[in-house]
Amino acid sequence: MNLTHSEDLPEFLQRYGKAEPHLRRAIKTFSPRLLRDFSAELGEQTFIGSSGRVFPKVMKASPLLRAWLRRLDALGVRIETRHRWLGWDAEALLFEAANGVTHVKADATVLALGGASWPRLGSDGGWVEILRAQGIAVDDLRPANCGFLAEWSELFKNRFEGAPLKRVALTFAGETARGEIVITRGGLEGVSVYALSSLLRNAIDTAGAAILSVDLVPDMTLDDLTQRLAFPRGKNSLANYLRKVLSLSPVAIGLAQEGAQGKLATLAPDRLAAMLKNVPIRLTATAPIARAISSAGGVPFDEVDEYFMLRTKPGTFVAGEMLDWEAPTGGYLLQACFATGFAAGQGAARYLTHEAGKIV
Repeated sequence: MNLTHSEDLPEFLQRYGKAEPHLRRAIKTFSPRLLRDFSAELGEQTFIGSSGRVFPKVMKASPLLRAWLRRLDALGVRIETRHRWLGWDAEALLFEAANGVTHVKADATVLALGGASWPRLGSDGGWVEILRAQGIAVDDLRPANCGFLAEWSELFKNRFEGAPLKRVALTFAGETARGEIVITRGGLEGVSVYALSSLLRNAIDTAGAAILSVDLVPDMTLDDLTQRLAFPRGKNSLANYLRKVLSLSPVAIGLAQEGAQGKLATLAPDRLAAMLKNVPIRLTATAPIARAISSAGGVPFDEVDEYFMLRTKPGTFVAGEMLDWEAPTGGYLLQACFATGFAAGQGAARYLTHEAGKIV
């Protein structure tokens, strides 16, 4: 459970891209430091990992969740489970419950219904049409931090489905991410892919496909690699030769074969080196949103005020992935969810003290 990140706040905020101006106040108010303090108050200390990410010391989420629920219970909060929100009936909230439809008249409401990337846990995006029916603009929910589809050959996907490819560098649109990827039957996924996912997704939306460059030997220059590959192959097969000379794994060699369309063995040393430094993978679509880490899209910021209250529905606030922002993995997702939730809670408390419909 990666709670947040230890990065300095100016750099931290840049991770939210075009949404940064809209999230800045909330994240500064409920900062990564305050999130760690909140966890500590609940009895769960945190630590900073080697990557700068912040984790609970017990390395699991359940103790923090149980402590949080105990605090809410002590405060008198009533939690109703197995209720599905259906929208509004006049001014009342409608819920589908085990005993039928229930009406709840609320003075203030905070909606924190998630995006659409975890439907089996309840975040299925069903709220989108409910808000649109009220005249509230909602941008389509799209996969974020997601895998992508590629047109693998039958041989490659049958042999390497599920195989990890370690210590590679991915480049697209001038941005590079290093790390590990995993071959799926339909394409690619993994942290390095997720880091470029918004660029890749937007390019595919525009052009119908995106060519991702994979460097299989990122710690070696093209000249050094060319010199290595000038060594005679002898009676070795190409796969054995690349394994001995470069320590390439079978999946790395297989991926290079995919990029070269099966013609890898015909390439001269300089062209072979260029291929290994720049394996082109044509990506045709995002993987299904249900398999994504998070989702983009949602309620645009011009639909809400500084406390994330809907401008056309006073007293109703939205938070978390319901808002139109996205960020990379590494603690940035949860931080913004906590921060916008805190801001919406503050807004609801202020709204409940209003006079003549004005927040004071």
